[in-house]
Amino acid sequence: MMTEKADVVVIGGGFMGAASAFFLRQRARSVILLERGLIGQQASGVNFGNVRRQGRYLPQLPLANRSRAIWSRLTELIGTDCEFLATGHLRICYRREDVGELEAYATHAREYGLDLELLTQRALIARYPYLGPEIVAASLSPQDGHANPRLAAPAFGRAARSAGAQIHENTEVVGVTRSGEDFLIESADGRRFSAPTLLITAGAWATQLSAQLGETAPLVVRGPQMGVTEPVPYRVEPVVGVMTNDPREVIYLRQVTRGNIVFGGGGRGPADATARRAYVLPGNILNQFRQLGRLVPDIRRLNLIRVWSGIESYLPDDCPIMGESPTVPGLYYAFGFCGHGFQLGPGVGETMAELIDTGTTEIDLAPYRIERFAEAAPIALPEVELSE
Repeated sequence: MMTEKADVVVIGGGFMGAASAFFLRQRARSVILLERGLIGQQASGVNFGNVRRQGRYLPQLPLANRSRAIWSRLTELIGTDCEFLATGHLRICYRREDVGELEAYATHAREYGLDLELLTQRALIARYPYLGPEIVAASLSPQDGHANPRLAAPAFGRAARSAGAQIHENTEVVGVTRSGEDFLIESADGRRFSAPTLLITAGAWATQLSAQLGETAPLVVRGPQMGVTEPVPYRVEPVVGVMTNDPREVIYLRQVTRGNIVFGGGGRGPADATARRAYVLPGNILNQFRQLGRLVPDIRRLNLIRVWSGIESYLPDDCPIMGESPTVPGLYYAFGFCGHGFQLGPGVGETMAELIDTGTTEIDLAPYRIERFAEAAPIALPEVELSE
């Protein structure tokens, strides 16, 4: 059987892989993208859809800012806006003692080019009268917003294909080896692919591939707990999330223009990467509705029409693995985004394409290098809430 060849093989057709393939084609690199299922079928398509910068690990803001600039250009770049709306992102708190944390974050975020507006309880009541009375303060990021996660990765995949990338869906990779200057990739149906550069963007399954090349990381999987209500008149414009140290209080919501309210939070459920199954826990959903009632009391009257989960990958320090392998020339990674990768997707794609094409990037990737987990074994994660 003939071996298909390209400059770069990308394994994993989620948001990171599809965006990387697209931006590699913008740099005239030939690309083969391999996806076991369908583009955007896994974590990239089941998340909350948050396009937010505030609340992130501060050194990640340059990457988030780069990505936010691309979100504004989606129609120009890929022919669709993926329902992106810059409605603002509102981060609220219930306790007076937490207000200082909001203020400190706003001060430090300004150093990274993110300007936040601090709102008192009185200002919140005047501007957002539907919010609950327990809220004491909030931080508004006016240029953040939300988009439809079911549209984003497939749109980048179509754009990459239109630009000349070879996209192979329903192609399970079973073997990855290094032979001379090239990587040899074999699929379950016997097809073979090769390239001098390999980018692994396979999410929860990434370490199964990296281990074949001698590197691994303590990746674990969890299932986000998501739901959506019946449609009601459009009223809640910004994305709203709770800043709290109590994981039971964490909730976030957004209203789409069709009227439905999408929400998540309140813990994670179990997930099985081997079986490709994730589970919604009824107790989590009940708690979510209690917390939604605190945040926006009128939601208590709405009917819940669907709940879902997916398989997301997490690392102990809540930061992804991204960048070049320290031991295998030509091997690159972008995975393990710990439940907050959706906003970063376009920026990750552009950054990885830049790094592969030029050998360098303006984004500091030092915090994300895989060698920080050298000889690490999988560990149990604390229940720190995902944000997307």
